[in-house]
Amino acid sequence: MVIVVALGLLTFGSLFVVEEGNKAIVIQFGKVQRDSDTDATTVFEPGLHFKLPFFDRVVKLDARIQTLDEVPDRFVTSEKKDLIVDLYVKWKIKDFAKYYLATGGIKSSAEVLLQQKVNNGLRSEFGTRTIQQIVSGERSELMDEAMAQASTSSDELGIEIVDVRVKQINLPPEVRNFIFQRMRTEREAVAREHRSEGKEKAEFIKADIDAKVTVMLADAERNLRKLKGEGDAQAAQIYAETYTKDPEFYSFLRSMDAYKKSFSSKQDVLVVEPDSDFFRYMKGQKGK
Repeated sequence: MVIVVALGLLTFGSLFVVEEGNKAIVIQFGKVQRDSDTDATTVFEPGLHFKLPFFDRVVKLDARIQTLDEVPDRFVTSEKKDLIVDLYVKWKIKDFAKYYLATGGIKSSAEVLLQQKVNNGLRSEFGTRTIQQIVSGERSELMDEAMAQASTSSDELGIEIVDVRVKQINLPPEVRNFIFQRMRTEREAVAREHRSEGKEKAEFIKADIDAKVTVMLADAERNLRKLKGEGDAQAAQIYAETYTKDPEFYSFLRSMDAYKKSFSSKQDVLVVEPDSDFFRYMKGQKGK
């Protein structure tokens, strides 16, 4: 019975399973197990595998692509201007033995070392470019060169850089506020200039319109007087022609108009002599 239990424990201790998405290496007597023929690191794919019980220690490592997305960092341009850069890095394990020896198989330690190497590469690239070059079309070139530098330096960690991308580039708050205030001052100066030019043009337009209105009113007054004069002349001519045709009828009409205007209001009072020539048509007598 004891032998059976011992054999069971021995068999169980000889088996290990590598889950999907992971790969494993075996540490034997403190060293990473290697193939005796090729001297390459023995990497175990997902599945069931055997090891020496009590002597071999299995280290399982995540073989999938990882994302390093740390807090934004500060970089200096060739103009000695600070920029706050927010980026992420896609990476995966390339050499499992080298990765284990450099990081102890701890992901957080690997990301700290990787972040330092990526930032060093980016600082070198940012330091040779101006802000305008960084935010313009040269950003893709900058990322490619930074990725190349990071890939070279990350080889010693057994890591392969898959991609490096900048999410956002900002100015530090103190610089951003200074630039904002400067831009605001410049815009206010431009606005004052535009308002001044607008007022000048408005005064010119107003003066031009006032002059045109004055001319139009003068023309209208002149035409009015001309028409009025022509009307008075025509009226005088009509009166003259009427008088020459029938003087008595013309005198009668003029008297009727006078009566009408004199008695248009009940408040009107006339003080005249009864035999005045004014009432000759009302007395039925023909005046001289």
